[in-house]
Amino acid sequence: MPTTEKPNSMPDTERGYALHYLSHLSERLSQIDPDEVADLIRELESARTEGSTVFLAGNGGSAATASHMANDFGIGLHSAGSTAIRAVALTDNVPVMTAISNDVRYRNVFEDQLKVLYQTGDRLLAISASGNSPNLIAAAEWVKQKGGRVIGLVGFDGGALKGLCDVAVHVRTPRGEYGPVEDAHMVLNHLVATWFQGRNPRLGSTTETGI
Repeated sequence: MPTTEKPNSMPDTERGYALHYLSHLSERLSQIDPDEVADLIRELESARTEGSTVFLAGNGGSAATASHMANDFGIGLHSAGSTAIRAVALTDNVPVMTAISNDVRYRNVFEDQLKVLYQTGDRLLAISASGNSPNLIAAAEWVKQKGGRVIGLVGFDGGALKGLCDVAVHVRTPRGEYGPVEDAHMVLNHLVATWFQGRNPRLGSTTETGI
């Protein structure tokens, strides 16, 4: 939500607030650079063509987005009859995450998983409203040290993460506007997933055979 506004400046009716929020979100979406989105699609297409894995990571609401995106890029595309992207959300294995957090530190929760799973050519897709989450920065730096590529979905001013990214889509908002940034990241997820649906049909799929 537009958290930078003072409560007494907000509309005082439910309908008024709904119009206010939707208008504000629409403005944020309109300011996304379509060239950045195109670069994101091309990077994911390269990973799909190569058969590389895209590892997704985020914290809080962005962790939910990472899991949602992995679902849509993988099973979602497969079910639609298109070649899936090999997508793995590093947010999905709770026992592993808690083990690393408890036995090492939370900063390592994504980096240490990558140390086990990452192979040359794989990508990291890091999702962060602030762009300053220490565990995402650590994971991105590790991938860069391995010569890998980092994709970012960021908000606010982009934070330190944006500077580590080979490809980044920046949702520009005042600092603290987590809601609109997370909303926009989910829109980007569905934009990308629907772009891939029906393209490069899977051999023997119902889309290809017309069954």
